[in-house]
Amino acid sequence: MCKTYILYNPEIDKYYIGSTRNLEVRLGEHNKSAHSSKYTRKQKGKWELVYSEEFDTIGDAIKRERQIKNWKSKAMISKLIRAVPT
Repeated sequence: MCKTYILYNPEIDKYYIGSTRNLEVRLGEHNKSAHSSKYTRKQKGKWELVYSEEFDTIGDAIKRERQIKNWKSKAMISKLIRAVPT
């Protein structure tokens, strides 16, 4: 299954939104600088999974990722996280 996910780094109070085919592996990559995204690599602290949604295709997961990123609102993202448990 493919997933859209939101990570949170409490040390810097930031969210990261992404999509993947393997959430466990990807979360580990975000917390190891060699395989992380450019954004998470340059940030201090540990990234924690705070939200995920499951999709049948990676295309659908990417669409949802883009939708959430287009909100550009920390308040909206926080509301989504509170509404649906991981």
